[in-house]
Amino acid sequence: MLDATLAKNGLIAILRGLRPEQAAAVGDVLYEEGFRVIEVPLNSPQPLDSIRLLRERLPADCLIGAGTVMTPEQVRQVKAAGGQLIVMPHCDARVLKAAKAEGLYLAPGIATPTEAFSALEQGADLLKLFPAEALSPAVAKALLAVLPAGTRLAPVGGISPDTLKPWFDAGARAFGLGSGLFTPALSPNDIRSRAQAYMAAWHAVAA
Repeated sequence: MLDATLAKNGLIAILRGLRPEQAAAVGDVLYEEGFRVIEVPLNSPQPLDSIRLLRERLPADCLIGAGTVMTPEQVRQVKAAGGQLIVMPHCDARVLKAAKAEGLYLAPGIATPTEAFSALEQGADLLKLFPAEALSPAVAKALLAVLPAGTRLAPVGGISPDTLKPWFDAGARAFGLGSGLFTPALSPNDIRSRAQAYMAAWHAVAA
């Protein structure tokens, strides 16, 4: 489901700092604007509560996941809360194995060919190119030239509507959107405006 979902819309909402009392309103806005993958980093306030609320509220075609997952125990906690996707900043084999054992989608963080091939061997469904600010579309293009055909690479970090195109042209087909889309201080209307800008950029490059 993850690959098919991202093929239609490659934008992933990263809601770092989301509070449970915000989850319903933010989730509704993002779903209405077309987002179908939403991630709550575990260094947010009461992240498991937010994941549970989002999963209960949003339709089944919207995948809910957790970011900044650091331990196998956190993997199990995310699954118990209804999470379907494990996103990591790194490529810890223990966490990768735990996620696959629990039947969850997996997006580990990579920045080198060695990390990328290792993650794929351990069952990664999506490679999170992180931190994208320290890398470049040229790096993504070089990685995709040697990775297996069909590998889905998602730059994360500093992605704006204006920078989607060079990454897309380099072969990236998914994008993790953080503070450019959401911060806890933003109103639902502000989030909607930002979501619409990202969606317009996505449709422009993916048309």
